[in-house]
Amino acid sequence: MTSSSKIAVRELPLFPLSEVVLFPTKQLPLHIFEFRYRIMMNTILESDRRFGVLMVDPVKGMIANVGCCAEIIHFQRLQDDRMKMITLGQQRFRVLEYVREKPYPVGLVEWIEDHPPTKDLRPLANELSQLLRDVVRLSAKLTEQQIELPEDLPDLPLELSYWVASNLLGVPLEQQALLEMQDTVARLERETEILTSTRNHLAARTVLKDTFNQKL
Repeated sequence: MTSSSKIAVRELPLFPLSEVVLFPTKQLPLHIFEFRYRIMMNTILESDRRFGVLMVDPVKGMIANVGCCAEIIHFQRLQDDRMKMITLGQQRFRVLEYVREKPYPVGLVEWIEDHPPTKDLRPLANELSQLLRDVVRLSAKLTEQQIELPEDLPDLPLELSYWVASNLLGVPLEQQALLEMQDTVARLERETEILTSTRNHLAARTVLKDTFNQKL
């Protein structure tokens, strides 16, 4: 094995969170107050500052098997050894088995990546970007607020697919399905379906609003 080879399997402290799905490159602020996770974070801060975030299904109470590694990039100690921290999503992983549960859960995980694309992803990414602009424009018109896409919106199709998925708020099960996909085309296509539906819904509401305003 060369020095540049990645270790495919490793032990990783695991942090289950209800209805939270972390994606690569996404920041996640956390307030750590539960005793076992305070122990975990103090231990992590003495090593590589990495742990795994797994979504807990609030209805079934089940912990997802695929999550995203988080790295602590900033932390602040509070009273009673509580902590506030900012973490950043890194690579995705799949839990192979739980090594131990106490004092905090640790799993044996393997890193997962999308399969190499078999077609040009740029047309799909361009369509998704246009849908995003349409949704933002219609949302701004409906709410009469200034809403803009960030200037650093990802250009690369894979990163764009993560960005869109991480911003689909209120649908954690849909986000989890997108996180688990290992096909960039399938993820982009599913996001295109979601945003098309959202755009059409917003467009219909905008027409209703304009019609109502004209009658006043």
